[in-house]
Amino acid sequence: MTASRKPNRVTRPRTTPVWSPPPEITDLFPDVSGNDINGLGEGEPRPPGLVMWAHPSAIAHGAVQVHMTEEFVRDPELRGVLRLDDRHEPAPLGRERAERTASEWTDLVRERALRTADEPVELCAITRVDPSWFYEGRSSDRSFVVVLGLRMDHAELATAPEKTSAMEVHRQYNRGTRAARALADWIREQGYQAEGHGGPGAGPMLMLPAAIAAGLGELGKHGSLINDQLGSSFRLACVLTDLPLETEAPVVFGADDFCHGCRVCADACPPDAIAHEERLVRGHERWYVDFDRCMPYFAASYGCGICIAVCPWSTPGEAPRLAEIMTRKRERS
Repeated sequence: MTASRKPNRVTRPRTTPVWSPPPEITDLFPDVSGNDINGLGEGEPRPPGLVMWAHPSAIAHGAVQVHMTEEFVRDPELRGVLRLDDRHEPAPLGRERAERTASEWTDLVRERALRTADEPVELCAITRVDPSWFYEGRSSDRSFVVVLGLRMDHAELATAPEKTSAMEVHRQYNRGTRAARALADWIREQGYQAEGHGGPGAGPMLMLPAAIAAGLGELGKHGSLINDQLGSSFRLACVLTDLPLETEAPVVFGADDFCHGCRVCADACPPDAIAHEERLVRGHERWYVDFDRCMPYFAASYGCGICIAVCPWSTPGEAPRLAEIMTRKRERS
């Protein structure tokens, strides 16, 4: 178990009223706490449990998920961006493996993901697979994960919790899934195993810790990644593969330090789900959003997203400036 890196510096009390869920929402929730499924307060590491975005029969909160899906498909505009047909036939495996060095493969993967693919993405980073990232009962024998980041239209995101924000979220999830599958197909054509995964459905593993390990950013107080270029205004997809690749390292540019002294997302959160201190979760101290407070509002709206929309790092053009400022502060301390 690791200790918190710094004391909580936010002391001003919340001034906005806290949202209370209506009975038609609370009645959908099971007796089991989503925080318990997530491992809040647990001192020992363990695989994460599936809490949402899987087959409804496989999760305790299946009724909540069904309610949200039904609300989406009831609206023609939302139905138009919600990916209902998730079928995809992977490309055939190449008969012979192309031979290149890990450095050459890495350059080719990045070039394809960022520039030459039909679905180019804004971020691409690579790390070795950690078995602890996989949901309980799921696994993979792939050695590497290529993590992709998809920029969101911040003006659309900032309309949260209106449906225009949810539509942008799903557009980028869909773009990420298409990009991940296309990259995986290209890798398979080279003779190597690869599978592409995107949101919002739960794949075999958590993508957030993989993105952190690959150097795409730091975990923010709002429970989402903060990137030094895009802030929190992006979505993730990934490719699991046995293609030999070079990996990157985690980065620290001061986002965590910033979050300890900021309360913008916490004050803006209608159900008051964002804590001002890091919490113990499955053996690690980290930022954590209270599932049992967050999810009712998430289910009652169009998926919310307020916290990442109001994050100072998400304002277009602000992330590079804030990263430079916070990096200088770290260097002086």
